Amino acid sequence: MEQNRRQFLTCAAGFMLSGSLLCRLGISQGKKGTRVILLGTKGGPRVGATGRSNPSTLILNNDVPYVIDCGYGTSRQLLAAGVPLNRLRYIFITHHHSDHNLEYGTLFYNAWVTGLPTRIDAYGPAGLEKMTQDFFSYMKLDIDVRIEDEGRPDPRRMIFAHDINKPGMVLQNEDVKVSAVLVRHPLVKQAYAYRFDAKDRSVVISGDTTYAPELADFAKGADVLIHEVIYPPAIEALVRRLPNATRLREHLLASHTVPEDVGKIAAQAGVRTLVLTHFVPGDDPSITDEQWAVGVRKHFTGRIIVGKDLMEI
Repeated sequence: MEQNRRQFLTCAAGFMLSGSLLCRLGISQGKKGTRVILLGTKGGPRVGATGRSNPSTLILNNDVPYVIDCGYGTSRQLLAAGVPLNRLRYIFITHHHSDHNLEYGTLFYNAWVTGLPTRIDAYGPAGLEKMTQDFFSYMKLDIDVRIEDEGRPDPRRMIFAHDINKPGMVLQNEDVKVSAVLVRHPLVKQAYAYRFDAKDRSVVISGDTTYAPELADFAKGADVLIHEVIYPPAIEALVRRLPNATRLREHLLASHTVPEDVGKIAAQAGVRTLVLTHFVPGDDPSITDEQWAVGVRKHFTGRIIVGKDLMEI
């Protein structure tokens, strides 16, 4: 009897400790509704040391994670946000630039080795299916050994990659409808923005784009628009230090949206809240929040949030 009592008390204490730990980590336990967490807000492929990780956004709907873009560090940022990797369920890629897909395969792998209990569905522009198979090809030795040595399920049967070949509805389940629209990001022909319509909130994520009026139509009436932004004065200072300055400047200004145009899109869409993210440059600490937002305010009078890593919207 005494041994059973001790076992009961040990289990009860462990349960309370694990619940407390979950609370400290910010993991919701059965929390309903839609949460938005900025995992990485720095634009571009370079790894910065200024507190911003490469691009990624998390939507939690009824406690189910939807990860949009997988810049380097996404796995680490999910953990920092209090989301265990083995809870991963959906992945969306806006376009095939490295700062948006570099950790795609690795994120899934990290979820697998931590005991992923269910399938993953991944959506992205044409090429995602091949990218998935290519990842498994270069990780074949490791995967085969772990299946045999550790008794793990075959991960190649646990992820289902879906190529998006045209705008429209991408996914619909009982909780959320996800739609996509093409945006303007030369020279990438297939770059998408995504819209998540849940019962309580609608959230639009621009992906990488220059000024695109069609994005305003797509985001019409959304509760939250998460939009990339570029700050031209800092670009001029940046390119003066680089050998490929002329080409880089042309690319950046042709492919991203200046604050004034971000404000126009938000105003045309009539969104309630505008969140700035994917900052270009994203590793210049001298740019203040006010400098990012001042141009936006010329056209948009709603709520403006200058995003930070791990900020919940």
